[in-house]
Parts: sequence; C-alpha cells; structure tokens
Amino acid sequence: MIPYIFLYAYFAILLASLWKLFQKAGKPTWAAFVPGYNILVWLKITGKPWWWIVLFIVPGVNLLMFILMNVNISIVLGERRFKEHVLMTFLPWWKVPATVFAQNSYVGPIPAGSRKRGLLGQWGDAILFAVIVATVFRTYTFEAFTIPTPSMEKSLLVGDYLFVSKLSYGPRLPMTPLTFPFTHHTIPVVNSQSFVTWFSQPYRRLPGFGTPQRGDAVVFNFPEGDTVVANFQNQSYYQLKREHGFAKLNDPNYRMAERQPDGREILKPGGGLLIRPVDKQENYIKRCIGTPGDSLRVTHGQVYVNSEPLALANTGQYNYEFVLSAPLNTDRIKTLFDISASDVYQGQMQDGSFYALIPTSPTVAAKLEKFDSVVSMKRQDHEAGFYSDPRYFRPIFPSNPAYDWSEDNFGPLWIPKAGATLQLDLKILPLYERAIRVYEGHDLKVDPSASSGQQILIDGSPVTSYTFEQDYYWMMGDNRHRSQDSRFWGFVPFDHIVGKAVLVWFTKDPDTGIRWKRLFTVVR
Repeated sequence: MIPYIFLYAYFAILLASLWKLFQKAGKPTWAAFVPGYNILVWLKITGKPWWWIVLFIVPGVNLLMFILMNVNISIVLGERRFKEHVLMTFLPWWKVPATVFAQNSYVGPIPAGSRKRGLLGQWGDAILFAVIVATVFRTYTFEAFTIPTPSMEKSLLVGDYLFVSKLSYGPRLPMTPLTFPFTHHTIPVVNSQSFVTWFSQPYRRLPGFGTPQRGDAVVFNFPEGDTVVANFQNQSYYQLKREHGFAKLNDPNYRMAERQPDGREILKPGGGLLIRPVDKQENYIKRCIGTPGDSLRVTHGQVYVNSEPLALANTGQYNYEFVLSAPLNTDRIKTLFDISASDVYQGQMQDGSFYALIPTSPTVAAKLEKFDSVVSMKRQDHEAGFYSDPRYFRPIFPSNPAYDWSEDNFGPLWIPKAGATLQLDLKILPLYERAIRVYEGHDLKVDPSASSGQQILIDGSPVTSYTFEQDYYWMMGDNRHRSQDSRFWGFVPFDHIVGKAVLVWFTKDPDTGIRWKRLFTVVR
C-alpha cells in the first residue's frame, strides 16, 4: 500500500506542476490537464519524439520514462548539473514543484550540435534505448526460451532455443514491473532475487489471437512454483514437502540429495524457502492435452479426452523396460537412434542379469528389442495403486489416499471452465481445493463440527457448489514417463499461461554440437 501512496502522490504533484511548465514554455495551461495530450505536449517541450508516448503505457518501462522526463524538466528550465538530475530521479515529490515554480525561465532542450557527450554517455544512451525497446518486444510480442529438460522429447530437444509468441494468447501485463532487465527471477552470478515485491500489479492480459488449443506446445509458469526451496528451485516445493516434511524444508541447513550430470548424488543444504509471484515462477513447456470443460482420463498410458483416444505426438516417447543378458552400448544407441547416454538408466539385478530403462518411440523400441542382448522388453505401465505402498509418498495429483492413481492409469477428472459450476463434496474436493484456494484466492476450510457432518466453507460460508472464475488446462509432456506435468501437480490456470512455442531458432546437442537441420524449424 505504501508504494502506491508514493506513486499517487507523485502523479498528483506532477499534474499540479505541469501547467506551470507549460506556461513557461508558451503552451496552453489547460493542456496539462488533458490525459494523453499532456504527455504529447510534455514530450514536445522537452524535445523528445512524439512516439515516446507509446513507452508510457508499458508497465515497468513507463516508470523509467517518467524518471527520464523529470530529468528533462530540469534540463529545459536551465538546471543541468548532475546534482539536480539526481534529485529529480530520487526526490521528484519535492524537486519537480521546486524547479517548476522557481524564478527561472524556459530555455529549451540542449541543441543537438551543442551536446557534449563523451563516449561513455553515448554508449549509455544507446544501451538504455536498447533495453527499453527489447523489454517492450519481449514483454508484448516474442520471447526467447531454452529447453533444459527432456520432458518434450523428441518433439523438443534439450538444447533447443525457442521463440515463444505472447500474441497467440494475449500478452500479460507485468505483475512485478520493477525487475532487473532480461532476467526472470534470479540475477546470474550473484544469484540474488531479480525483482521487488513491494510494488506489484494485478493480473491483466491484452487480447490475443486465441486461447490454448489441444495439441499446442505451451509455455506457462509452474503452478506449484509459488514457493520453492532456495537451492532446489526447479523442483516442486509441495512435492518435496510431501517427501521430506515442511519442518525440514524450512530449515535452511537441511540437506537433500541432488543428482549430478554424471549420475552421482551429493547432499546440499536446502537454503530455506522463497516465495514468488505468478509471473516469476519457473517457466515450463508442455503439450496442451485438455482444455476447459474437458473430461480426461489415462488408461494403460493411453490418454482419453471426452472418451475419445488422443494420439501421442509422432515424436512422443514412452519408457521401455528391458531385461538384458549384457549391458547396452550407449555410444551405439546414440549413433543409431539419437538416444543420449544420460537418458539410459542401466543396472544389474540380483540374479546376475541386467536391466535398462530407455525413453523412446514405439518404432525405435521395436528395433531395440531385436538386439542380441535383449531378453525381454515391455512398455512401462504402472497400475492404479502403484504408489499406495505406505513406504512411498504419493507423487501423483492430488496426493490424497482417496485417489490411488498412477501416471499410466489416471482419472477420470473434469477440467474447470470459467463460469461453470461444480457440485462440491468431500470426495472430489482434493481435486479442486488448490484451484479454489490458491489460484482463485478464496479461504477454503472443512468444518468438522457442523451438525450435519463435515461441511465445506468458502470465505466462511457453507457451500455445496462452486463457480470457477477462470479457465484451466491440462498439460503433459510428449516424453510421457520423463515428464513432471499435470499428472503430478494438477491444473494450469489461464493466468499462468505465458505463450505458444512457435519456432526453434537455434539448437545444440549437448554431446554432438549444433543440429543444423533443426535451425529455424516450426514447433509442432
């Protein structure tokens, strides 16, 4: 609240001062009170191009523009020392009226031919302009992302660099506009938070060309990424909580195992908890499988949407379990089928035989089955109840004993739609509790003392139904058994949607180098 008080006070003081600046510059004083037009006149007075007005409507950038224009007030009124510019930047509530109402005259902007700018100043102007233009571009049109995990292979590969269209579903206005340029949530090298939370904006989205459709490759903010363990930021805090317990995770020195690229595990401290707003949660990319209002289930690895089977993408993969007489040659597998050694899990069983777990397509799996060392092969198919053993924690959504689902046998469930009303009872509540409580911001409780038995309370009132306020989506990876997706953490709200992956502009295999044939290919 306090930041907004300062912001509104600044605008009030500026509005009360502009008329005097206009008067000194020979402009009509009434123009200072006409929204939009007053910015155009202000730009003209300070010698700036008219199209800069566009930058005043870009959240985050507009704050920088007001600071620049404050400094230009000093310049056109003859106060051109560095000290005045610093005061205009950090104390505009006092310095703007003090300068405008002082006994001075309008002298205009510094003529281009008289500007004595050193090399550092010229570079500073160029960098500042580039930062502003690039920020506007990546916020409202296209942004570059990279693929760090194999959850979408072979549709999207580790090492792919993508352009993601924010115009497809409508660009979101920044919810945390004060952030270090070109960072997401962390400043590299120093490894510190790149944004401030004391100044934020509500969720708003500009119109787009459509909404996510079934089959789209969608980038979104990780729904369970609102709270993360500092040193394990790419994992779900809630999943780690179910596995380790909250008290342990809250201890910055509690040590957890982290797998290294070479397969070793090392213990490292958790580092405590970090809270992140929606637009600073980790970016994920998955395939849109279900849209608002759909009913979905998975049976023996086959996805059904509204009772119709949904085919896996041609480039999609399952996990295959091999029993072997001898270990597989991973170099040969890489050469023949482009399966990285890091994706092949091998080991030896107690009877002396070997096993391997390999993610690949049904076509490639059939070829692997013909290898001389392969004794048997089957596709992974965890039955319902696979995680019911009390020795295991429940990784599958909604992580509730009433639901014994697995990643291969899941559902059925209904995907919430804005404006649709769902009849609530204690049985289905675990499926929609997080959507109601976290994504839509309601106080949800179950009252065990109600006279008629346990009763659901939303915002303090007993309810038997709930009407959803936004659309939700179901996202899954094409690499079905190597993907942390909606089967593990549930629905993706529309306000978490970032954009649609449209183009691979660069790609590099971690083992073999640039994949020349994939450059500038369309994402399908």
